[in-house]
Amino acid sequence: MTYSIFLILIIIVAALLVLIIMVQNPKGGGLSSSFGGGAQTLGGVQSTSDFLDKSTWTLSIILIALILVSNFAIPRAENIEDNSRIQNTIENREVPTPVETPAN
Repeated sequence: MTYSIFLILIIIVAALLVLIIMVQNPKGGGLSSSFGGGAQTLGGVQSTSDFLDKSTWTLSIILIALILVSNFAIPRAENIEDNSRIQNTIENREVPTPVETPAN
């Protein structure tokens, strides 16, 4: 149950992160600046860019934290039953008795 909640939160945060990354304008450098993408600070675009930058970092940190914490919520009851079945099989297996060899 808890793992399902973490999984849903991870999917939501990942989708938001993808959307915010897609909304951002490419910054200087690369091919976009060589084709005239230099002036991006007109009319409050810089403050929007700062918000998108901070939200990208925040969502990525939240995503990593959710992934790490969800590791502790993974249901492990099935693994215990499988291991006990394997252990019972090993314990109930007949061990062959060693054959004595005659002394020279």
